[in-house]
Amino acid sequence: MNLIINGKTVTVGNEIETVEHLLQAQNLHERVVIVELNKNILQKEEHSDACLKDGDTLEVVSFVGGG
Repeated sequence: MNLIINGKTVTVGNEIETVEHLLQAQNLHERVVIVELNKNILQKEEHSDACLKDGDTLEVVSFVGGG
């Protein structure tokens, strides 16, 4: 399946069915992230229910601390 993540086309395996699966595969599941799926911002509670399909567009933003 092809997804557009942060403006880049990424091919993921068929085991990536939800946003939660994608975040786990990208090692982002333990970080604070904001996910936008097809121009809709998802709440964290929605990640496990948000099914992905070929051609979906995601923006994934994580917070970085520093000074």
